Amino acid sequence: MSDFLAHFLGHFLGDWNALLVLLIAGFLPNEVWRMLGLWLGGGVNEGSELLVWVRAVATAILAGVIAQILVQPPGALASVPDWLRYAAVAAGFAAFLVTRRSTLAGVVCGELVMLAGKWWLG
Repeated sequence: MSDFLAHFLGHFLGDWNALLVLLIAGFLPNEVWRMLGLWLGGGVNEGSELLVWVRAVATAILAGVIAQILVQPPGALASVPDWLRYAAVAAGFAAFLVTRRSTLAGVVCGELVMLAGKWWLG
């Protein structure tokens, strides 16, 4: 049983060195800035013009990334049919609207549709 689990995790997670580099070079430096932002931004009014602008910029960046993925899909995403990518975006947008403009819900729903569609297609 443990051999099966080790094989499954090795296949699923891939190279442990790459994951370690990702953790050290990607996740940890980002978390320092997130925690600093939490500490410094604790007293900022959520309705302030600054935060409205920050939310607008973050939404525009997310929209740009989604548009780029739709038009020029990178790497393995290029093997996903166009119709599935567009269906995932439509489902994510619908979830965004249904959940009172929750970006997280929209992104998660779109990803789930994409993963389920790719799994179903094989």
